[in-house]
Amino acid sequence: MTTITFERADSWIATPPSSQSESFLNAVLVVRRIVAEHHDRPSLVSRVACEVGAEIIENIRQSGEDLSSVELAERYETSRTPIREALLLLEKEGLVRIPQRRRPHVAVLDIAEVREIYRVRAVLFGAVASDAATLRTEEDMEALRDLLARLSAAHDAHDLSAYLWANVEFYNRLTIAARNATAKRILDSLLLRTLRLRRLSLSQPTRREKSMAHHIQIMNALEEQDAPLADVLIRSNHLHALAVLEQIYAEGGVPSPTRSRRRRRQAATAAEEE
Repeated sequence: MTTITFERADSWIATPPSSQSESFLNAVLVVRRIVAEHHDRPSLVSRVACEVGAEIIENIRQSGEDLSSVELAERYETSRTPIREALLLLEKEGLVRIPQRRRPHVAVLDIAEVREIYRVRAVLFGAVASDAATLRTEEDMEALRDLLARLSAAHDAHDLSAYLWANVEFYNRLTIAARNATAKRILDSLLLRTLRLRRLSLSQPTRREKSMAHHIQIMNALEEQDAPLADVLIRSNHLHALAVLEQIYAEGGVPSPTRSRRRRRQAATAAEEE
C-alpha cells in the first residue's frame, strides 16, 4: 500500500491517526467504498461509520458486542445523532444490528445466513467470471496478473491479512473486467458481511493452499478466454470456502457473542470488590 493510500484512509478516520495497521486502513477504505460511496468529502457521520466498520471487520469489536451511542458520542466528542446515523449506515450493510428498544450491537451471522450469502456469491461470481473471460481487456489482465502475484507473495509469506486484502482486490477487479454493473452492486452489498468470514476461512492453512490453487486456475481460464471453465472454478472456490466455514461452525470454532467492553469492565470491577 502506498503512502498516498494511507493518507487517503487517514482522511476517513474520525480519531487522529496513530499506529493503525495496513490491514486496518485497508478495511477503512473498503467500508468507505461501500458505506460512504455517496460522500464526496469525509463528514463526521461517514468517518465514524468507516472507523467503527473497520474495527468490526478487524475483530477489534467482536460479534455481539454492544455499541453504546453514549460511549461512542463521548469518544468522538459529538452528540448521539451522528453516531446513530453512522450505525444506521453500518446496519444497512449487515455489520450492525439495531433491535427495537435495545442497544445496537455488532452483527452475529448464524450458519444459515452464511450459507445463503456464499451460495448467492458463488452464482453471481460464476456469472462475473464467465463475462470477464469473454470481455476482459489486456489492461484488465495486467491488473489481475499483478494481483495474482500479490496473492502468491502473501501466500508464500504466510501473511493472512495481506492475502485477504489481495483477494478482495482480485475479486473487485474481476467484477470490473466483467462490465456487469448489476452484479457488482449486489456483490458490493454483500462484501462487508463476508470479510470477517473470509478471514476466518483463510485462517485455515489448507484453505489458503486450495484458494491459491483456484486463483491460478481461474487466471488460466481467463487467459484462455474459457468462460465455462472460469464459471465452474470460481463457484468451486466459493463452495469450498463455505464447506470450511461449515466445519468451523460445527466444531464450535466461531467465537460466541461477547458482551460490551463496558459490561465486561463492570463485571471485573464487581468481582474485585467482592
